[in-house]
Order: sequence, then C-alpha cells, then structure tokens
Amino acid sequence: MNVPLSYYLILSAIVFTTGVVGVLIRRNIIIILLSIELMLNATNINFVAFSYYLQNIAGQVFVFFALTVAAAEVAVGLAIIIALYRTKASINVDDFQLLKW
Repeated sequence: MNVPLSYYLILSAIVFTTGVVGVLIRRNIIIILLSIELMLNATNINFVAFSYYLQNIAGQVFVFFALTVAAAEVAVGLAIIIALYRTKASINVDDFQLLKW
C-alpha cells in the first residue's frame, strides 16, 4: 500500500505550524527550543518524502546531516540555558535583557 505524497506534506505542514505557534506564543526557553526542533523535523519529513517519491537518496542523506547538526545545536542551546539559569534563576525569555543595548 502506497501512501500519497500529499499526506506527508500535510503532516509536515501541521508539525511546522505547531512549531511556529510554539515559538511565537510560549515564553519558556526550553519550549521555544523544542518548537524549533519541531520545525526542523517538519522539513526533514519533507526531505524524506520527496527523496522516496523521486527515488533519490540525496534527501535522506541531507536529513542525516541535518539531524546531526540539530543534535549539536541542542547541546549548545541547553548549555546556554543552564548558564543563563544559573545567572538569573529563570528560564522565561522576558527575564533576559542581556543582549539589548
């Protein structure tokens, strides 16, 4: 049984929209990072779906490298969050004014 490409695209759009809403609405740094990961995974769904339907492995290879880079980004992001939490004892975005002029 073959699943149509449009199903994957709809799933990807729903996941991406959920990520965008999470970034725009939430103020918790960890939730914002998780929402960004949702958006990255939505694009990975598109890459894998198009790779399968076009019979080209390049999309799947790109997803492998994208997941590797995303894991490194999460590690760095969590380290920054821990450093900020130790300074302010909060993970609310509104409490951080460090980068404003």
